[in-house]
Amino acid sequence: MADAKRKMVAAPPSSSGRFAYEGLDRVMHEKARLGLMTCLAGAPEGLTFNELKRLCDLTDGNLNRHLKQLADANLVRLVRDDAARRPQTTCLLTDTGRESFAAYLAELQRVLADAQHQISAQHDPNARKKSAARLATDSH
Repeated sequence: MADAKRKMVAAPPSSSGRFAYEGLDRVMHEKARLGLMTCLAGAPEGLTFNELKRLCDLTDGNLNRHLKQLADANLVRLVRDDAARRPQTTCLLTDTGRESFAAYLAELQRVLADAQHQISAQHDPNARKKSAARLATDSH
């Protein structure tokens, strides 16, 4: 699908669309899926469906829907084990998912840094002038 697009790293700001933040992947940016990606990023062996349900406070239906979207985007892999008395699904980040999530976080850090800069510029008259000059320079 969009694996080539997903593997892109957070691009440095360009003069056009300084605050466009193209690296904020819509699939990951949704609150529940962001929580799922964050949980799975810290669990190389994966997490069970029930663990994710509890950690992200999701219903069975919501968790299923979000995991399907992440799996369709090749960000997570779902492994079903029917050997036990009760079937169990384990969810893991794919290599693409891990790389994409790291790029997403880098872009999110850029958003936060820009926001902090914009906020601090509002409170400091000198910073406001510098910010306006920087934005004017970035747009040329």
